[in-house]
Amino acid sequence: MDISGKIVQKLPLQSGESKTSGKPWQLQAYVLETQEQYPRKVYFEVFGEQRVKDYNCEIDDLVTVSFDIESREFNGRWYTSIRAWKIQQGIVDAAAQAAAPAVQPAAAPAAQPMAQPMAANVQTFDPTPSGESTDDLPF
Repeated sequence: MDISGKIVQKLPLQSGESKTSGKPWQLQAYVLETQEQYPRKVYFEVFGEQRVKDYNCEIDDLVTVSFDIESREFNGRWYTSIRAWKIQQGIVDAAAQAAAPAVQPAAAPAAQPMAQPMAANVQTFDPTPSGESTDDLPF
């Protein structure tokens, strides 16, 4: 999945060692704000020392983030994480739109006289028998 927007927050780098293997790890978290009519903020993480180095973003960078969503259960509660696996500088969709020609509004069509309705063979249906009122309300 992909999402595009502007980096509005860069959280402190987290690091540690794996309990099982003893290998060091790094996690960098960001908050991205979409560039839509109603902007949304999305928290995502970049995990792994090499990815943190490769995808170092700064506040106000316009980026497109490719990510995976994963949920897991711990002690009866569910936790969801959004992990980025690729970050591209710039908004990819905007580049495609810029290459496409802009759509200009169509010019108003020239005024033409309206066609006359066909009055021949037109029958109207009156659901009430002739002479009765259609008002059946008691007040």
